[in-house]
This record gives sequence, C-alpha cells and structure tokens, in this order.
Amino acid sequence: MPAPVKANKKVVESQRGPTDHARREQILGVAAEHFRNFGYQKTSISDIGRAIGISHAYVYRFFDSKQAIGEAVCAQTLTRITLAVERLVDSAISASDKIRKAPLILIEEGLAVFFQDRKLHDIVEEAVKEHWCSASNHSVTIESLIFRIVAQGRESGEFERKTSADEISHSIRVAWTPFIHPALLAQRSQEELRDDARIVSSMILRSLAP
Repeated sequence: MPAPVKANKKVVESQRGPTDHARREQILGVAAEHFRNFGYQKTSISDIGRAIGISHAYVYRFFDSKQAIGEAVCAQTLTRITLAVERLVDSAISASDKIRKAPLILIEEGLAVFFQDRKLHDIVEEAVKEHWCSASNHSVTIESLIFRIVAQGRESGEFERKTSADEISHSIRVAWTPFIHPALLAQRSQEELRDDARIVSSMILRSLAP
C-alpha cells in the first residue's frame, strides 16, 4: 500500500506560490465554478484567468498546469467524502457497526457529490482514469480509515488478531470499490448499491470474527 506522504508529494510539487495565498483560493473557486458550468475538458487556463481578471501567465505562478488545478479541485471534492467517513470512525459506536455504516456513507456522499453536480463527477472520473494523485490519495485515505476501524475492533475484541491489519484494510477497501469508484456508482441505483453494501459488510464481519 503506498504511503500517504508519497502520494501527496506529486500534488504539492505541481502547485506554485504560497499554498495559503488568497489568490490561489480564488483561482480554485473560479476553476471549480467553470468545471461545473462547462466541464473540465472545455475549460482552459485562459478562461480561468479571464474570469478573475488576470493573465493566464499569472495563473501559472500558482499552478503549473490545468491538471494541477483539476487535482486541487478534485481533492477538495473528495475531501467531503473522506470527512464523512472520518466522523464515523471517530464516533462511539462499535467497530462492527462502523463496518456496516461506512459503505453506506460512501454511497450517500459519493452520489451527492458526483451526481448532484455532474460536472464534478466528470472531473473525479477523469482523475481516476488518468491516475491523478488526488484519486490515489483518496483511496489511501479510505484505506487508512479502514485500518483505524480494524484496530478499534481488535482492541474491543470484536475482530480476530491473526491476519495482517494492512492486508485486512486493503481487502476491505477493494471490496468497497463499487461504493467508491464514480463510474461504478453510476451504474446502479442507490437501493441496489445499499443492498450490495449490506451483503458485503456481512461477509466482511464474518471473516473478521474472532
């Protein structure tokens, strides 16, 4: 499993200028709006700069390419999902209930992010297809949250302790792929996804029983 720090490194290297600069946030806000209205492919660096009233060359002071901007917008979009799962992980319910609820949250948040705003779905799908760091980082983050649930379950005595926690976390993340991947989310109804999530959760919990 790739380390989160390594996965993040490419994103950081593709951004120029101070990351907390107000202008950078303005560029991201305008870019996200353009991606929503016109789509990622039809938006250019010049379009973004023109909307703000700056030159495309000035945009390059903060991002070295349109993909770098897309990476940042995609990361912001995916953060909504990971934060919802993180709140579940930090909650007081049992680890077993977290395994049951986490894929349902992934489905609910994923559908809300990707399909209430179809253009943002397109950029996330582009990120997955082109193996952007933002998409890779998202998978790494989800897997790290699963690892925390597994650790909690072992501490409470709910889960077995023989199998490698890394192997378990990776296997669960792979099993949850239909509830994470934007293209797979688009293929079925929410009801079908939720039914599958319950079946997968039951299988996972049986395999984790001490």
